[in-house]
Amino acid sequence: MHTVVVGTSGTTAEDVIAVARGNARIELSGEALDALARAREIVDALAAKPEPVYGVSTGFGALASRHISPELRAQLQRNIVRSHAAGMGPRVEREVVRALMFLRLKTVASGHTGVRPSVAQTMADVLNAGITPVVHEYGSLGCSGDLAPLSHCALTLMGEGDAEGPDGVVRPAGELLAEAGIQPVELREKEGLALLNGTDGMLGMLVMALADLDKLYKSADITAALTLEALLGTEKVLAPELHAIRPHPGQGASAANMAAVLKGSGLTGHFQEESAPRVQDAYSVRCAPQVAGAGRDTMAHAALVASRELASAVDNPVVLPDGRVESNGNFHGAPVAYVLDFLAIAAADLGSIAERRTDRLLDKNRSHGLPPFLADDAGVDSGLMIAQYTQAALVSEMKRLAVPASADSIPSSAMQEDHVSMGWSAARKLRTAIDNLTRIIAIELYAATRAIELRHGLTAAPASLAAIAAARAAGVEGPGPDRFLAPDLAAADAFVRTGGLVAAVEPVTGPLA
Repeated sequence: MHTVVVGTSGTTAEDVIAVARGNARIELSGEALDALARAREIVDALAAKPEPVYGVSTGFGALASRHISPELRAQLQRNIVRSHAAGMGPRVEREVVRALMFLRLKTVASGHTGVRPSVAQTMADVLNAGITPVVHEYGSLGCSGDLAPLSHCALTLMGEGDAEGPDGVVRPAGELLAEAGIQPVELREKEGLALLNGTDGMLGMLVMALADLDKLYKSADITAALTLEALLGTEKVLAPELHAIRPHPGQGASAANMAAVLKGSGLTGHFQEESAPRVQDAYSVRCAPQVAGAGRDTMAHAALVASRELASAVDNPVVLPDGRVESNGNFHGAPVAYVLDFLAIAAADLGSIAERRTDRLLDKNRSHGLPPFLADDAGVDSGLMIAQYTQAALVSEMKRLAVPASADSIPSSAMQEDHVSMGWSAARKLRTAIDNLTRIIAIELYAATRAIELRHGLTAAPASLAAIAAARAAGVEGPGPDRFLAPDLAAADAFVRTGGLVAAVEPVTGPLA
């Protein structure tokens, strides 16, 4: 099994994916264990002093003015976890919870939190045992980080609350820890606060969203190329010299991808033929690289923000190398929240342009010779009429999901936390948007492959033929009389979602950008 070693300098997106989705085993480096021990010595020394130190010997948030006596501090740390584990609503996905816990461990291992090495090791042990705390949809305002979600995770470390075992069954966390031979932690000064004060949930969802969108943007370039072929469009607009004079990197990459898919096509370049006279393709076809490219450049910016956050130690207060323990605002989720919202906007626009291309394939007045709705016997058959309705409904929801969460703020903690990021909410809606975008691209694929097969006497590009063959092998059926359509669309969704479309094309085109 792949092993991820956690040190003091952060982690990588690849490691987050490996732990969250691949169940990679986690080890703490010797460097991290030494840093943890040094920071803990500083916290213990401060705890022994009579002067109050936030998070060590005081209450929290709006209650920080109370100095807590030594005999009550363990109870204080337990209580903050119990009281903050106040989430409600549906359970959050297993991969999100694993990413959340792993990224909290990343910050703990930095040596800036003051958590004992034994607590960090317990976090790693719980992940390695396949125990997943039950975390709920609602409870985070994205400042002071993802408090409620992280609190549910910390509750599991204490052997309290519910968690999902490696068999997928939800049981009391204490039972699961005992069966795995893991001793519940007894929290000491600073530790309860350190386990729940970070941007780890929204960051984990950002990292996974970027991985999913990378695959979807490549898939959208492929389906755009297939639609261009099916509409007997021109590939001349994809010439690299056209994109060089407007040098957005994403635009050039998308155009190059489409050109690679269309290489050798016998369907392109029929502009002046009597059956399909026109001067230019419609915007949804001609401007595909510009729209997808802008989304790609948005992804590049989001990936830069993610890389910085992955290298960060997010806690309050933090232990500095010179021995100071200082309060700060690094837990505010604004940097992550903004890019999560940016990605939702870009994804909505990509879904919108894909739907417009699909509609053009189905409209006999604009499809340049294709049958109405790509039906076998139009009138008797409805063809893909309602598949486009489904696509339109998905696009409409994506537009609603594109409304920024980060533009909102709602005060909390008796006005101590009077400006929040809503980054968790931005991440949750982005996940839904990505699911919808996958379905939208799948419907365009379904329509475009059918349309190409209806162009009798003309041969598609080798890459297009490879995509069609792989789709058919995956259960995405071709032209014919009306049938129960939902299973076909589900097969197309699975084909795109699992990367089957990109995998089918790249042996012909080479790696897509």
